[in-house]
Amino acid sequence: MIATIQAILLGALQGITELFPISSLGHSVILPTILQWHIDQSSNTFVLFLVATHFATAVVLIGFFFQDWVLIVKGFFRSMRNGRIVAGDTYAKLAWLIIAATIPAGLIGVLLQKRLEALFASALVTALFLMCNGVVLYCAEYLKERNEQIIRGEVDERVAHISFKQSFMVGLAQCLALIPGFSRTGATLGGGLMAGLTHEEAARFSFLLATPIILAAAVLKLPGLFHASSDIIGPILIGAIAAALAAYLAVRFLTRYFKHHTLIPFARYCIIAGAIFAVLMYLHL
Repeated sequence: MIATIQAILLGALQGITELFPISSLGHSVILPTILQWHIDQSSNTFVLFLVATHFATAVVLIGFFFQDWVLIVKGFFRSMRNGRIVAGDTYAKLAWLIIAATIPAGLIGVLLQKRLEALFASALVTALFLMCNGVVLYCAEYLKERNEQIIRGEVDERVAHISFKQSFMVGLAQCLALIPGFSRTGATLGGGLMAGLTHEEAARFSFLLATPIILAAAVLKLPGLFHASSDIIGPILIGAIAAALAAYLAVRFLTRYFKHHTLIPFARYCIIAGAIFAVLMYLHL
């Protein structure tokens, strides 16, 4: 059973860490262990709790980028009607770039996610992978400086400038997030930077790309909530609300932050926090 305060903290943690490049799955594995919460993370109750918080995060992303999604969906159907992407049709191109980047994460997630989570789900191993996530963020910044292109136009136009191959590679990078400790946002941001996008552009593409992945993963398991016992509905709803509020604040902050800042502070956090968590886990063992 998840207590109310635990639901609030875990929900808020998921909403923030899902969008910050610091691994939501990693923190959800580590925090209960450090705080010595007696929560069975393999139980159906905890799985339903995570499903609800992920769904809440996806709804926030849809709402925050609602106008963009309307244009992207219209662009998709426009390209289907035309049988091709018309040159200069930014949102039709964006629609297919998102599809191209979603394919590898979707396929690999369906095939390997449970195995990877079971293999690497210990708190100590997750802490070590959190440190690796920091290294990946550092590497993305280093490679970005050698590969960044200057492209004029609005943000969405600049994002749509990347190729389908580059978008597919961003999707492959996103697969790292299947391992607890690696961040989906961090991987896609890093992939976007190496594709030549600026931090602002990479963040925008990352959040747009995260929406269908998070939403689809939640919706597939959402029917389980209708069969949940009444005594866990309260904590699940509280956690979802906390996740939604935290996700809104996170995406609002990050869309502004990446206009002028880099991934370096998050890289440092992951390495330092991962090291501290690893020591605590080792002492706990």
